Amino acid sequence: MNLLIKSATILDPGSAFHQQVADILIENGVITRIADDIEADAELVDAEGKYVSPGFFDLNCNIGELGLENKEDMISGTRAAAAGGFTGVAMMPNTANPVHSKAEVEYLLNRAKGNLVDVYPLGTISHKREGKDLAEMYDMHLSGAKAFTDGNRPVQDAGLMERALLYTQGFDAMVFSYPEDTAIAGKAKVNEGEVSTLLGMKGIPSLAEELMIARDLYLAEYTVSKIHFSTISTSRSVELIREAKRKGLEVTCDVAAHHLILTDEALLGFDSQYKVKPPLRTKDDVTALIKGLKDGTIDAIVSQHTPHEIEFKDVEFEVAAYGMVGFQTALPLALKTGLPVELIVEKLAINPREILGVDVPVIAEGEQANVVVFDVDAEWEYNSKNNLSKSANSPFIGESLKGKVLLTYNNQQILK
Repeated sequence: MNLLIKSATILDPGSAFHQQVADILIENGVITRIADDIEADAELVDAEGKYVSPGFFDLNCNIGELGLENKEDMISGTRAAAAGGFTGVAMMPNTANPVHSKAEVEYLLNRAKGNLVDVYPLGTISHKREGKDLAEMYDMHLSGAKAFTDGNRPVQDAGLMERALLYTQGFDAMVFSYPEDTAIAGKAKVNEGEVSTLLGMKGIPSLAEELMIARDLYLAEYTVSKIHFSTISTSRSVELIREAKRKGLEVTCDVAAHHLILTDEALLGFDSQYKVKPPLRTKDDVTALIKGLKDGTIDAIVSQHTPHEIEFKDVEFEVAAYGMVGFQTALPLALKTGLPVELIVEKLAINPREILGVDVPVIAEGEQANVVVFDVDAEWEYNSKNNLSKSANSPFIGESLKGKVLLTYNNQQILK
């Protein structure tokens, strides 16, 4: 289909039209003209006062294909992602059958063929995510895995992490670290602090995250490797990574959108929809995370989309599952921080692709069209009707949000 986006403000630092208002004509999936007052036989999209940027890319999401399709399958997951403006996602291997060999990688890539959203399965670091032996990382890389992680299971064995960092150097792949020392975190469910004391619950100290970050930074420095930290959440974590970057280490990191807005005070009502991991932290931590985004310490914002059926959330807080669906709320939450929209595009669309080593789409004539159109001022209610995920575990359902994705276009397909 042909598409004419009228009077859009273009946000793309890689484009000669960055921060300019123009019409964009897309024909057969290719941007054929960018100019003023274009007339063409195409579907019109009035984007006056609105923004168009490269489609967003999520470095951390969970889609249930490979055994957990009752929570989310490839169709529902990618549709929810597209509704949130994402045209590319990196799938965590947190599935019933872990993505620990080329068979799983190839299956997921085959399932994702012909989709609006480009899907990049992440392989596991360890066999079956057991943290004992390295998985078939090179075979998975040859089949299409761009990076490796044990997902929401931290690699406790320092020797195993060291070997993973060294091994992946041979084929220029990335290792993602989920930083948590489980011996310190224990079985606690919330952040350690005033709120955990008020709730009468054991808390996870910030040290559990920070100690693992310090360890993996030392390992990355020792092995002269690059490393990426997933969903950091504390002020000290930001400081550690900031200092590592100053030293010249090849380190990147991301933060979940909900950690930029919510604090552990949201847990005072024992609402399990706010139960996530890493846990919601303090106001000081939120302030430090936003500062880290502004100064470049934190490279990307992720959704950490984690769907669950109602029986996993509508239970006592202690036994409820961790996580919330986040594809469709990532942009509104990022905007709620007050960050400049240009910076949000950088953290949602540009940097994630650069980290993973995939092509960054450019809004330029002759380029394949991979774009999202969004309105930062539009208010809308996130509800059961417009929630496109199979699951509804989000504290934001029923709330009015500001910042709406109007159109997502990629692979000659459109969702609006």
